[in-house]
Amino acid sequence: LLLKMAFRNVLRQKRRSVLTALTMLGGYALASISIGWADGTYGDIIDMFTRNRLGHVQVHRKGYLDNPSLYKTIDNYRSIGKKIKAIPGVESWAPRLFSAGLLSVGVESSAAQIIGIAPQHEKEAVNFDKKIAEGTLLSDKPSHETLLGRGLARVLDASVGEELVIVSQAADGSIANDAYTIAGIVESGDEVSDRMSCYLHLKDAQELFVLEGEIHEIAVIAEKSGMARKLSQKIGNSINNASLSIDPWQVFARSFYVAMKADKEGMYIFLFIIILIVAVGVLNTVLMAVLERRREYGLLKALGNKPGRIFGLILCEVNILAAMSIAGGFIAGICANYILSIYGFSLPEPISYGGMQFSEMHAEINARSYYIPMITVFITASLVSIFPALKAAKTDPAVSMRMH
Repeated sequence: LLLKMAFRNVLRQKRRSVLTALTMLGGYALASISIGWADGTYGDIIDMFTRNRLGHVQVHRKGYLDNPSLYKTIDNYRSIGKKIKAIPGVESWAPRLFSAGLLSVGVESSAAQIIGIAPQHEKEAVNFDKKIAEGTLLSDKPSHETLLGRGLARVLDASVGEELVIVSQAADGSIANDAYTIAGIVESGDEVSDRMSCYLHLKDAQELFVLEGEIHEIAVIAEKSGMARKLSQKIGNSINNASLSIDPWQVFARSFYVAMKADKEGMYIFLFIIILIVAVGVLNTVLMAVLERRREYGLLKALGNKPGRIFGLILCEVNILAAMSIAGGFIAGICANYILSIYGFSLPEPISYGGMQFSEMHAEINARSYYIPMITVFITASLVSIFPALKAAKTDPAVSMRMH
């Protein structure tokens, strides 16, 4: 009977009910779109850092991340790579070797980071071939070729086909120096990295630094970025080598992770503003309805209804409106997020984040962009209707029956 009365009261004042429902529907839809858009945007940024550059999980010699050294190497990386590839959830892996040296092209010279890569592995893992702006990718077999970042090539005034000389120190203490042909220019999307990076075939780098069969890092690409932590544990259990450190991107890119987390939490400020708008709208409408219907509540109490029944009636009416609003908001939110996830929207001016530029942003369709607004709207509507409901429950029948 209480539910029947609540439905009747909601439908009796159609205009007021529609306005209240639209306030909650708009709040739900805005919250759903903002969460989906934020998750999609941050997902794109995380993918740019992990899937296209760093990897979701990295394997190093223990202590390498804290104090990188030419001598902290992994010597049995091929067998480790086979074990990693066999783990469910792993998409690909790539071995890398890192050092530094002085590079010269003609009369120009510059310090740079020298990265030894396995071209085919890098192509499968991070689509490295798509980052070649000029020239070609390194050959599968070592052939004394090199790739330069766009910024580094500009500093050295170098172009494809010219000779590059590298001078550094090898692992055995000797002078590492050799000449290489520039095969291509790399544009990774990270201006800082492109200013400092020189790429050699892994075999050429091992020969140059006297590190035959050794590397410094194994980058692992997961099928989904959200499974990085679990995947690092699986890799650790599979390798079972106490001398190695297996870390997800949240650890080896800690500063980036903290910045992303802090930035993402800013979304809840916007969510709070939406909640406040919904709360004020619902409170205003319900309070006005209670004041208009004091005579009705007085009559209900005069007929023997308890204050708790009237209190429950008000809450039931508000929750019916909230349920209707959530249903409409869910449809509006999922349609908007679906469109934004496919087409996204172009920014008037590209923005820079972590040295990379973004010109488009996309939304993401996920469960939290729907259940968080749903819980928020229900709780907000119920809380703000408590005061009007208490006021209605305390109605004095004798006074209210004399009201016109």
